[in-house]
Parts: sequence; C-alpha cells; structure tokens
Amino acid sequence: MENKVHVISLGGSIIVPDDVDTDFLKSFDKALRGYLAEEPESRLIFVCGGGATARKYQRAYRGILGEMQADEKPEALDWIGIMATRLNAELMRQLFLDLCPQKTVTNPEEVHLFAGRVMVAAGWKPGFSTDYDAVILAEKFHARMVINLSNIEQAYTADPKVEPNARPIKRTTWSAFRKLVGDKWIPGINVPFDPVASRRAEEAGLTVVIANGRKLDNLLAILKGRDYIGTTIVPD
Repeated sequence: MENKVHVISLGGSIIVPDDVDTDFLKSFDKALRGYLAEEPESRLIFVCGGGATARKYQRAYRGILGEMQADEKPEALDWIGIMATRLNAELMRQLFLDLCPQKTVTNPEEVHLFAGRVMVAAGWKPGFSTDYDAVILAEKFHARMVINLSNIEQAYTADPKVEPNARPIKRTTWSAFRKLVGDKWIPGINVPFDPVASRRAEEAGLTVVIANGRKLDNLLAILKGRDYIGTTIVPD
C-alpha cells in the first residue's frame, strides 16, 4: 500500500510573523483537519520553526553581548532558536491534541513510532534548522517529499530584494539548488531551505517543495498531488 505520510516543515515566520498569528492557526487547523477527514489513510508530520520569537531572543542576546561576541557563540544562538521552536511546536500539538497522542518530538533520531494521525516536532540541537529535522523524519517514516512552508511563493535565482533580475524557480535539481544556498549553516540564515538539510535531502533522494504557507488551498493541492505554485527540488 502506498505510504501516505506527509512531512510539513512549517516556518516560524508563518506561525509567529511578529506575534502569534491566531487567525492563520485557526485556518490551518480547519484546513488540515478537513484534509485528514477526506484522506483517512494519510498522516501528517508538522515540524515547527522559531519565527519572530527566536529572532527577538537572539537579537536580545546579541544586544547584551555585542554582535561580534555573540556571533562567536553560534551554539548559544542556535539553542535560543531551538527553544522558540519548541514553544511553537507545543502550541501546534495542543491544537491537534486529539489526533496527536505523542509528545512533541525534539530528537528525530529517537522516535520510532507514529501513534496517531498527526505528529509534531521541534528543533533538536545546534548546527542546522528544523528543515533538517523534517528531512530525518521523512526518511524515518518513508515520506517521499518534504513540504517547506514559509512566507515566500518560490525560491529565486538570487535574493529578489537585492537583485532585481532574480527569477523565480519552478523546478530544479539538488545540485543546482545547493549552489544557491551553499553548504554552511549560520544561525538565523535567510535561505529557502537549510544548507545542511539540503545536503541530507539530496543524499536521501527526497523531493522538497517550497511554497507560501499562508495559501492553504495551494498546500492542499500539494498534498493531493494537484497543480500548485512553488519550487520543486528533485534528485539529479
């Protein structure tokens, strides 16, 4: 039987763009519950990012220590961000508690059972973002795709805020995408998909879709295998 586990890496910028976006979370809850009701064989894994909460606390740390000294302690910045992801994830788990009997996953290598219809995960340890955790969980539960939701429609050939000639990318390969994002993880780095996670996803032969998380009809189209707007990254 076809595996119907879908992994959604839910960017913190969607959950907490400034304050917690309760209107979005209500809509997300309704849309995904509707999907699960229509697709009784499907299960969903939500991996939550840190969003504005992480950025505020990391900024406070930098303000206290000074930029240069704080940047010399990337693990500290990562741990601050990780704790923000765990707060966001616990909020998400409580929203889906009737479908999510497991505690929030904070170490994707230690979870071996998917007990309900929904699993919620958060940051694990320094050195990468929650995108990497999403890739591990996709491997572990045999999902073929990670859906990466953030506040952008698609990945671009360059940062469109800096490069006016940047073009949206509809479909690309891992080798081409990794040239864009590089190999180095920096806490708070602004890339469509974490460089460390990209390397592991390439090695695992996964497909990743980058899409705008606020467009829930588009998310449902991705889940149902219909046409959608986004960037699809496939194995070479």
